[in-house]
Amino acid sequence: MKRIELTINGDLYRRDVHEHRTLLHVLREEIGLTGTKEGCGAGECGACTVIVDGLALNSCLVLAVEADGTEIETVEGESKDGELSGVQQAFDRHHAVQCGFCTPGMLMTIKDLLRRKPKPSRAEIIEGIEGNFCRCTGYEQIIEAVLDATGQLEEKGEIKHA
Repeated sequence: MKRIELTINGDLYRRDVHEHRTLLHVLREEIGLTGTKEGCGAGECGACTVIVDGLALNSCLVLAVEADGTEIETVEGESKDGELSGVQQAFDRHHAVQCGFCTPGMLMTIKDLLRRKPKPSRAEIIEGIEGNFCRCTGYEQIIEAVLDATGQLEEKGEIKHA
């Protein structure tokens, strides 16, 4: 066992963890943040994506002890005071959530993308989310939601918000 400290969504957590435990399992099972999903367990599907020190990572591939001392953002930190983030609202408007399993990882990947490219092109969005599998939406609603969240649909006159 090793004592680690993680700052998750602005809150400090101290836990004694087995050195072989992944960050994904510590987040879900020891801290109770179950928004991060386990899909493949091999870093292929993106369902477990979180942001660690500003970088989107598959939490199934990171040992919790490797994350000691880091700042982590999970999907639970996206809404503030009961208000959905702009991307979450756009996902709702565009029905980009169907079964919802990929959504937490997709949202965190998109958050990372938008930090690097605040107004990504359609091609950049496709490239940015390519590590996240969605079996339900066909991706078009997700791409449209990102374009909406960044104001690009409104700029083109394709959508108006009240």
